[in-house]
Amino acid sequence: MLKFLKVTTALALLATPALAGNFGLGRAALPEEIAAWDLDVSPDGTGLPAGSGDVLTGEEVFADKCAVCHGDFAEGVDNWPKLAGGWDTLADDDPLKTVGSYWPYLSTTWDYVNRSMPFGDAQSLEPDEVYAIVAYILYSNDLVDEDFVLSDETFGDFEMPNADGFIVDDRMETEFTQWVGEPCMQDCKDEVKVTMRAMVLDVTPEEEGAAEVTEAAVKEPAAEEVTAIDPALIEAGEKVFKKCKSCHQLGEGAKNRAGPILTGIVGSPAGQVDGFKYSKALTAMAEDGLVWDEAALTAFLAKPKAFMKGTKMSFAGLRKEEDLIAITAYLQSFNE
Repeated sequence: MLKFLKVTTALALLATPALAGNFGLGRAALPEEIAAWDLDVSPDGTGLPAGSGDVLTGEEVFADKCAVCHGDFAEGVDNWPKLAGGWDTLADDDPLKTVGSYWPYLSTTWDYVNRSMPFGDAQSLEPDEVYAIVAYILYSNDLVDEDFVLSDETFGDFEMPNADGFIVDDRMETEFTQWVGEPCMQDCKDEVKVTMRAMVLDVTPEEEGAAEVTEAAVKEPAAEEVTAIDPALIEAGEKVFKKCKSCHQLGEGAKNRAGPILTGIVGSPAGQVDGFKYSKALTAMAEDGLVWDEAALTAFLAKPKAFMKGTKMSFAGLRKEEDLIAITAYLQSFNE
């Protein structure tokens, strides 16, 4: 006990201002060493290096450095983060928080890409590459046009959609009194039951009869509409559609996101989804009578920018013929 007190007293003395920092260890950091760590960027652009980058260059750099994890058009691969989409979802039970829907400051995007990306090779990007990547991410979120150029001079002028979506955390002043008191440790509820299901992982215990209800709920198209299409082809198309899910939704409860709802698109006239703001290019082709039949869909999905010059859809296109056939079949299975 006495030994413990002596050690504690010695440590306490060493921590005092009179003795702290006098151990003869290390050296003062050099200015260039501090500069290498001082990478933070403020929302107004303070701290940015000189440089610029455009959307089209960003698309190339993103495909080379970022797409393996984040997808060709920032839609996310497997469990890697989605960087685009998520509009009007922040009030949902399972919001999609992306650069476009959630992040309040563009400096957060620039700083994170510059400081931490690409994964496994952090801080290997040149400033112009970072500007270009950030410009492409904005384009993927339909926030800028394809001729947009981001630079240190224009950075502070850009305002993110959710800039006003954050408030000062005042819970210590407004809610603290609700947290204090003796916690209930037993018999706190008269009945314990499952009231919600896990949103991502299938870990919620099944109740009697729940499996039948769930199975019935997922049947989107009528049976007679699906029987004419090869089920294996529909299944393959569903996998291909993962490339589209960050921007497009299908089926009951679908909402417009970065792209319009695609339910019933096969065989329908272009530009007909209520509440969606189409590009000028699509509107013009729709006025000329464009119909999304299988041939038009295949041509568009193979090379969107070649089929429709000026389209806002940043997806590069599906290269494999089997993927084009499969996704068309999958979309057709949702025809109303």
